[in-house]
Amino acid sequence: MGWRLLADIVLVTHLLFIAFVVAGGFAAVRWPRLAWVHAPCFVWGALIEFAGWICPLTPLENSLRVASGQAGYSGGFIERYLLPIVYPGALNREIQIWLGVAVLALNLVAYGWLIRRIRAAAVSFRP
Repeated sequence: MGWRLLADIVLVTHLLFIAFVVAGGFAAVRWPRLAWVHAPCFVWGALIEFAGWICPLTPLENSLRVASGQAGYSGGFIERYLLPIVYPGALNREIQIWLGVAVLALNLVAYGWLIRRIRAAAVSFRP
């Protein structure tokens, strides 16, 4: 398997992870046990944004691209791939904070919904 293919696999994995961080709470409403996997992921995703860190998958992808003879890129995954799609301007600290707030808000809604479903199910099962 070539380095470029591995870099592309990391890229797709990274994109799927971000989608899971953002929307996985709603999947947990349908499959409540998924919350045990999703909660640490969404906390990690929000922490990356709030702290201004770069996800470890970004340097991994860059090193695989360099190993394949391609140029790596500076910045993080969001700046490189998602920001040009979502925002016309460059990523800055304020946008990162808003992305973190959005992740938290979406997941608070999803987990609030999940908790209401669990409570409603518990009430209906009482003898």
